[in-house]
Amino acid sequence: MRAPRVRQWGLWGSKDMTVMPPARHRPAAKRPMWIIVLLCLVCVVLIGAYVYPPRHYSQCYLSASSVCTPFKDWLPSIGRREKTDDEIISAAVIRDILGMPMSTSKNPKIAFMFLTPGSLPFEKLWEKFLQGHEGRYSIYVHASRQKPVHTSSLFVGRDIHSDAVVWGKISMIDAEKRLLANALEDADNQFFVLLSDSCVPLHSFDYVFNYLMGTNISFIDCFQDPGPHGNGRYSLEMLPEIEERDFRKGAQWFAITRRHALLILADNLYYKKFKLYCKPADGRNCIADEHYLPTLFNMVDPGGIANWSVTHVDWSEGKWHPKSYAVADVSYDLLKNITAVDETIHVTSDDRRLSAS
Repeated sequence: MRAPRVRQWGLWGSKDMTVMPPARHRPAAKRPMWIIVLLCLVCVVLIGAYVYPPRHYSQCYLSASSVCTPFKDWLPSIGRREKTDDEIISAAVIRDILGMPMSTSKNPKIAFMFLTPGSLPFEKLWEKFLQGHEGRYSIYVHASRQKPVHTSSLFVGRDIHSDAVVWGKISMIDAEKRLLANALEDADNQFFVLLSDSCVPLHSFDYVFNYLMGTNISFIDCFQDPGPHGNGRYSLEMLPEIEERDFRKGAQWFAITRRHALLILADNLYYKKFKLYCKPADGRNCIADEHYLPTLFNMVDPGGIANWSVTHVDWSEGKWHPKSYAVADVSYDLLKNITAVDETIHVTSDDRRLSAS
C-alpha cells in the first residue's frame, strides 16, 4: 500500500514576518491494528478461495448457504466445471433410459442369471422352485471355467457364450453385462436377478414374482464405507467424473428392473474408470464388482435403488469373502431365521455398523 504524499509548506519570508509559535505536538493516535490484521486475513482467505477453491463447496465457499447468502453477490463467482463430451453423452442416454416406462410386456418374466465357474449343484432345487411356472421366467447360465453338466432339463440349452472370470477384476462385471445382454434380447424379461452357483431360493416362486414385479425399484446393495476397504480403495485417477464422496460399496448380487439393466449396458464412462483404476493388485485392493454398480447408481439414480440386496449374504466375519455354510450348518431354523430378516446390517471396514431396512 503506497504511503500518501505529504506536501511540505515553506516558512521562509521577509524579515518582519511574524514568528509563529511552535506547533504543539499531539501524541499520535493509536491505529486500530486489529482491524487491519482482520482485513488482511479476510483478503488472504478470499484470494485463496478464489485461486484454490475447495473440491466440495456449497453455494458459497466459506460457510453454509443460509449463512453466506447476503455475501454471495460480492464474492468472486466460481462456476461448475465444464463437463466433458463423454459426460454430456452419458447424461443424455441415462436420462432417456430412466424416463422409460417400467413395463411394456403383457407377459412379464423374471430372468434368473447364474454366474458360475461350472456346474450348478442346486439345479434340482431350482427345478422344484420353477416347476409349474413356465412362461414366467427365463434362465441364463454363464460358466466361466468349464462347461456345466446339467441335471435338470430346465437348464439344458440355457448356457450363453462365456469368458474367463477373475475374482475382483473387471472381468466379473463383463460377465454380468454378458448375462444382461442375453437376457435383454427377450422383451418379456422385466426383472433380472443375478445368482451364484451357491444360491438357493428361500421363498416360493409366486412370492418372489409378486415381490419383484410389485415394485418400481432395483435391489442393489449400496452403502458408504469410510474405512480402508471402502473409500480406502478409491483412486484420484477417477476424477473428475467420480469424486470420493460418490464412491460406494456393496455385495455384487442384484435384482434390477429392465431400464436399469439397459443403463448398465449403456454406461461406458464410469465403467471405463473402474476398468482402468479399480484392480485388486493396485495397492488399494479395489474390487470392481463390489464398487462399480453401487457407485454408478448412487451417482445416476440414487432414488431408484433400495440400497440392499434381496440375496442374503453374511459379512459378519469381517473377511474378504462372506460366511460359508457347511452341510452341518444348514437347518430349518437357519432358513427360517434368514427369511425373517427385515433389516440389512452393513459392517464397514472401520468397524461401524450401518442398517438399511
